[in-house]
Amino acid sequence: MEQRSREFLELAEEAIASTERAKNRKVLGALMPKQRSKAISDFGDGDFSELRRDVKAIREHALGNLGHYLETFTHNARENGSTVNFARNGEELNEIVLDICARSEARRVAKGKSMITEETELNAALESAGFTVRETDLGEYIIQEAGETPSHIVGPALHKTQAEIRELFLERHDLGERDLGSAESMVAEARQILREDFLSADIGIVGSNALIAENGFSMLVTNEGNGDLCANLPPVLIVCTSVDRVLPRSEDAMAMLRLLVRSTTGQAVSCYTSFYAGPRRPTDVDGPLETHFVLLDNERSEILASDYAEMLQCIRCGACLNHCPVYMSAGGHAYGWVYPGPMGSVLTPLLTSLEDSALLPDACTACGRCEEVCPAAIPIPDLLRDLREEKFTEGITGKRWRAGIRLHSWLSLHPRLYQTITSAVVGIMHRIGGRKGFIGRLPLIGGWFEARDLPSPAAKTFQQMHREASKE
Repeated sequence: MEQRSREFLELAEEAIASTERAKNRKVLGALMPKQRSKAISDFGDGDFSELRRDVKAIREHALGNLGHYLETFTHNARENGSTVNFARNGEELNEIVLDICARSEARRVAKGKSMITEETELNAALESAGFTVRETDLGEYIIQEAGETPSHIVGPALHKTQAEIRELFLERHDLGERDLGSAESMVAEARQILREDFLSADIGIVGSNALIAENGFSMLVTNEGNGDLCANLPPVLIVCTSVDRVLPRSEDAMAMLRLLVRSTTGQAVSCYTSFYAGPRRPTDVDGPLETHFVLLDNERSEILASDYAEMLQCIRCGACLNHCPVYMSAGGHAYGWVYPGPMGSVLTPLLTSLEDSALLPDACTACGRCEEVCPAAIPIPDLLRDLREEKFTEGITGKRWRAGIRLHSWLSLHPRLYQTITSAVVGIMHRIGGRKGFIGRLPLIGGWFEARDLPSPAAKTFQQMHREASKE
């Protein structure tokens, strides 16, 4: 996916101007947190917090011993009859998948939802090589037909309205006159179209929510069942995921699942939780004849060795997106790459470059809701502040901003001068506000006032009033 993170402000402005989509995001921003809160309340707040601590410890242990558990997983997966491949970057992953497809003499590929393949632009690579690729997750199918990219890591098409999807289906599906006046009729039509893709696919490609070291299995969580159809109907299955998905035991994966589903959709359990154990055995009635795992690194080893290692504990639930006021205002496409929202504001600079993603660490109100709801208890606000500091240190932050920060730091080290200047500025601003009670414009910071006014401050600072009260 072409990275457009440098255009965050322009893309956000476009999203805010689309009133229908903004209204849709507002509804989602109210609904999703309520569903999560109810699911956790039903589970028990104390039990959820305890499970959260346990899973965080498991993830820390797994990442701290990543080499051991990847070796164990590889051994057991191969014992099950699967092949395991490692890719250093997106280009290598695409090459490995293309080679498997070519050796299998495949032409048609059915894909389940996979953020990793979005990261590597696998679809484009397959199509350039002459393969027909069909996304089978309903949201992914919609945006593939629309020629767009996902706006949410769980609901890729959440940015689209029902009317937009209806018009898209009427345009793209050659099925004659029909109404498509309800969501149910559109889902039924998508199911009708996709059925043929499932039945004719030569290759199935899916992602993975967890790789289980002790038995070499892969766990996949879906609500539509398309993952199982991609995995079991085609003769060849390819699982594309990243190296940080590995967990020691099956019970660890199930513990993570309890957090994941409640945090994602507010369900107690997903409709489908599937474990893929390898190719079909003689006694099996279905399943692939070949199973391949392609495990991507792509900077994750470097992240693990850095001060940002905690970000690799992310379980891709989307809770931070659903609770973020910036995401709900700007939409997912504003972030300009695969991962949007708070988690994307940390991951994108780490997986691409801080220079190309310099605006993302600033896309934060510092409200702390992302850390509060994160089932992995990742200190996202702290990581964003660290990235901002790194921007400043590396000189990526704008010259005027850096000069302002340096001036403020210097003034802070000279309290009497600081108090004198702030007292004078407050007095001037109070006079500017006058009877109106607000300030609509100030020199040098005109951009801040484009969408808001500033309440007029009191005539005196707190310290001035405190000194006067002390004298009295």
